[in-house]
Amino acid sequence: MAFIALGVTGGIGAYKAVEIARGLQKNGHDVVAVMTRSATQFVGPLTFEAITRRAVITDQWQAGANADIEHISIASTIDLLLVAPATANTVGKFANGLADDFLSSLFVATRAPVLIAPAMNTNMFEHPAVAKNLATLIARGVHVVDPGSGYLACGWIGKGRLAEPEDVVAAAEQLLRAKTSALGAPKPPGDGGTLAGRRVLVTAGPTFEDIDPVRFVGNRSSGRMGYALAAEALRRGAAVTLVTGPTHLTPPHGAETIAVRSAAEMHAAVMARAADQDAVIMAAAVADYTPAEPASQKVKKTGGDLTITLNRTKDILADVGRLPSRAQGVPVLVGFAAETHDVVAYAQGKLEKKAVDLVVANDVSRAGVGFDVETNAVSIVSKAGVEDVPLQSKSAVAARVLERVEQLLIAVPARHAAAKA
Repeated sequence: MAFIALGVTGGIGAYKAVEIARGLQKNGHDVVAVMTRSATQFVGPLTFEAITRRAVITDQWQAGANADIEHISIASTIDLLLVAPATANTVGKFANGLADDFLSSLFVATRAPVLIAPAMNTNMFEHPAVAKNLATLIARGVHVVDPGSGYLACGWIGKGRLAEPEDVVAAAEQLLRAKTSALGAPKPPGDGGTLAGRRVLVTAGPTFEDIDPVRFVGNRSSGRMGYALAAEALRRGAAVTLVTGPTHLTPPHGAETIAVRSAAEMHAAVMARAADQDAVIMAAAVADYTPAEPASQKVKKTGGDLTITLNRTKDILADVGRLPSRAQGVPVLVGFAAETHDVVAYAQGKLEKKAVDLVVANDVSRAGVGFDVETNAVSIVSKAGVEDVPLQSKSAVAARVLERVEQLLIAVPARHAAAKA
């Protein structure tokens, strides 16, 4: 299997790096831990040494034969450099080519794929300098596992905690598989992912249909599934456009983000771009109906009932399915179906009626599945049959969906993909 350098930097998330190392080893990989001085304040090197059964590197100048150039030796032999957690300081070093310790020297020296999992305080993660550094790294081909949202060690609630170990391991596996992509010959290190040269449009979140300036018709979609799909497509090297309804989530770094509110706005944004895409993944929960005549002023409460007339919204998925290029399978089209019963049957009907390639269906009445949760369980329905994906993180589900998209892209005319490169 692969030889992986696991960089561990000085953040409270360093304890999760132990489980990441264990997960990589369970998958058969050989791991060497590289710890910064700050990281050793959170987790002892002996812990990683016991797990990896390798000496842990903590000092660029530690005694030993050729120790002063060991980073060059490791840089030449690793298959992947994975840094988790990656602090704001480390991200800044990497982006600016600073090499004042073993890990930053290894980053500059290696030509292996690089995957980082940032973890820090919410304000730090959202600081313009950190955002710029991350954008710089992504532009250079570094892959990023976005941090999660929730309670942070500092007591704040927000985005910044290290992604879950299983999600980091899954992202590492995907980068390693990229060397033997189903879309072509093995790629040299640093030459992009399995979707390099492809354009992918993803929709996410709910739409809000205004009743008046205060009230609206909406749904409980959080956007997490769509954002996970966009992040996974980015990790695979695609140029990603994310069309998102209202959500509190931070878009993945590197995606072109188009913010919309209503079904009409989402329809316009998607249809203006769909014909130029290699794949369109419609994960958004788009309203089927919208108020016929939204009030310009707040509707006041009266003594009687209120009747609101709703008009049918445009069917974005069906309209993309009717594009002339769809006759040649371009773009690959993926729909989503959130149901409460007869899930597969409804998905099969949507597959046929709307001329799509895949329908990802789930039963939102189940616990831990669907709206506003971190996990999902789906059935991927195609003309070839039904594939059940058991309950797991939405990031892992996104990886499975993108694998199916990649398989479909094999049949897309090469001239179309070349035009997007």
